[in-house]
Amino acid sequence: MESTIQGRVYKFGDNVNSDIIIPGRYLIYIDRERLAQHAFEVLGEGFPARLREFQILVAGRNFGCGSAREQAATAIQGLGIQAVVACSFARTFYRNAINDGLPIFECPELYPDVQEGDSLRIDLAASKIHLGDRAYAFPQLPDSVKKILELGGLANYLKAQLAGT
Repeated sequence: MESTIQGRVYKFGDNVNSDIIIPGRYLIYIDRERLAQHAFEVLGEGFPARLREFQILVAGRNFGCGSAREQAATAIQGLGIQAVVACSFARTFYRNAINDGLPIFECPELYPDVQEGDSLRIDLAASKIHLGDRAYAFPQLPDSVKKILELGGLANYLKAQLAGT
């Protein structure tokens, strides 16, 4: 994982649940690209393709609520999304995202100021998100979580631990 993530924002509201992120009928798939074809499709025709124009999702409160499905984070990554920033996350989604290697950050102060299409720069080392000339702090990630993200997810982290690296 890079120490800086940059990209254009797509903005959601509150309570985006995992059933909206990836409908249950597609949970038979585990491939990121296959899941991405159906990510957020309940929001309208062509919505998955539209989201591919963005690199960062910003959302309100309780992002990822609903069913505890690991494929929600996988589908988001399949779209090419590099990070999700929200006011808050459902705890199960939060952990699933980290385990899958999807960087996610809680930063409620950013939400009212950011608009769809804005460019953000997320500085992991400084625990800050930059929007124009403003900087917003987010809680520093524990070293273990940073390592999991750096290695691309929990499976790779465990493999590295077993290999003694």
